[in-house]
Amino acid sequence: MAGGGVRGSFMHGETDKFGFRPVSGKVYLLELHATIVFLLGIDHEKLTARTNSVDRRLTNVHGHVLRNIIA
Repeated sequence: MAGGGVRGSFMHGETDKFGFRPVSGKVYLLELHATIVFLLGIDHEKLTARTNSVDRRLTNVHGHVLRNIIA
């Protein structure tokens, strides 16, 4: 995501000594989607898709933009 508005040389959270499991700063997939869509200039709360005659948001209700990684 370099050049897309994310801070350079920035580490978000920590992992265990093997780099396998997050210890702090866990980011869920919906939050990552909301942040990427925000960086593309689209409001993630208005981005919907019709499924089974119901409008559903890509980021559901749990997706929030990770403001601390944006430059």
